Amino acid sequence: MHHTHDITQQCNSLKETVNHALNIAHKYSNTAEISITKTIGITISTRYGNLENVEFNNNTILKVTVFCGQKKGSAFSSNLHEKTLTYTIKHAIDIATYTSLDPYSGIADKELLSFNAMHLDLCHPINLDTKLGANLAAISEQTALKYDKRIIYTEGGKFSSSLTIKAFGNSHGMLQSYTSTQHYLCCSIIAESNGIMEQNYAYTLSRSLNDLRSPEWVGTECAKRTLAQLHSKKLKTMESPILFSADMATSLFQHLATAIHGDNVYRKTTFLLNSLKTQIFPNWISIEEYPHILKGWGSAPFDNEGVQTKNRTIIKHGILNTWLLNSYSARKIGLKSTGHANNIYNWHISYKNYNFSELVKLMNRGLIVTNIMGQGVNIITGDYSKGVSGFWVENGNIQYPVHEITIAGNLRKMFYNIDSIGCDIETRGNIICGSVLISSMMIAGI
Repeated sequence: MHHTHDITQQCNSLKETVNHALNIAHKYSNTAEISITKTIGITISTRYGNLENVEFNNNTILKVTVFCGQKKGSAFSSNLHEKTLTYTIKHAIDIATYTSLDPYSGIADKELLSFNAMHLDLCHPINLDTKLGANLAAISEQTALKYDKRIIYTEGGKFSSSLTIKAFGNSHGMLQSYTSTQHYLCCSIIAESNGIMEQNYAYTLSRSLNDLRSPEWVGTECAKRTLAQLHSKKLKTMESPILFSADMATSLFQHLATAIHGDNVYRKTTFLLNSLKTQIFPNWISIEEYPHILKGWGSAPFDNEGVQTKNRTIIKHGILNTWLLNSYSARKIGLKSTGHANNIYNWHISYKNYNFSELVKLMNRGLIVTNIMGQGVNIITGDYSKGVSGFWVENGNIQYPVHEITIAGNLRKMFYNIDSIGCDIETRGNIICGSVLISSMMIAGI
């Protein structure tokens, strides 16, 4: 069971271990950074409403990075015993002696560090109770199964809850920690009609159990999504407008995040290489990053190098305003870290005041994408090609579901050709945006 008192104790204990490890590291090396991430959780799955599987997990990852002059060595361990600490640190020192000199390596700049980590209300632990989780998973699954007689099988319901503690310290004297929780509920089913089967799922996730959608919502949503796919057709090859549903549209901005990350910029492996301060979106689109939203899915007080996170404008009136930099890529480019050593934080994308059905009317004729499959993105060229399924629209009305099609384009062109973004905002992730309507892409069908 997670009591606040226990969590505080664990935080303090991990910080003490980080501090102790830094003291050991300083015997061998001038600078070091040490992080410990501990995750405690439970995953419960049901099938046909019966408990099928319960998995408890308790993982600890110690990461030691040392810098001997301008040589860097990193080592990992899942054990925090005294002997292992010393061994892991010596192992990192060993690796450093074999690496080549690199003038850009080193811990994050002192003035950028988060010496006083903000409290962001990310931790809402629950008693890890099998009954509660099994009940939620079973209700979502049974709701879906009862929804329609064409729903014939269940792939199961699943509930998971986890608590993560992150402790970080480095040679500049930073020693901070923060905690977060994650609760997740989903179910997946199969529907059949005329011998053809379709499978789909629905899920809800949040920092706090009270903020999860109800299991009835998950089951109903899952059933509706699956039934809507029955009697899918194929499309002919053509050029057409594409409307990405909000939960699929987030992936477009994930590709943007990859393309503007400093690692790809200094390696010259991005299609947006010379695009800083140039227009890459229509001028009505801005992207604001807010890392300090309370309970936010993409909120964090500092990044993996201890750099304090800050509000940033990523895109301003269509113009790329900043790269996403960790300490190393920042030094390579001659800039300062932006606190993006691991992730992006709560991106809020501009939208227009159209709901989903208004966007469908606006598109008039084209493809709605509700599922995306496969890798299919080349960040160096921006070429985009994905297997998708969804719905075909004529005269502003959904006609029938479609599957086994590929859409293709180039991200640079796709970004620039965004006609509209809806107010049907997807909030289950670190990119918060509505459905995205792109004026034209290639559809490869039959």
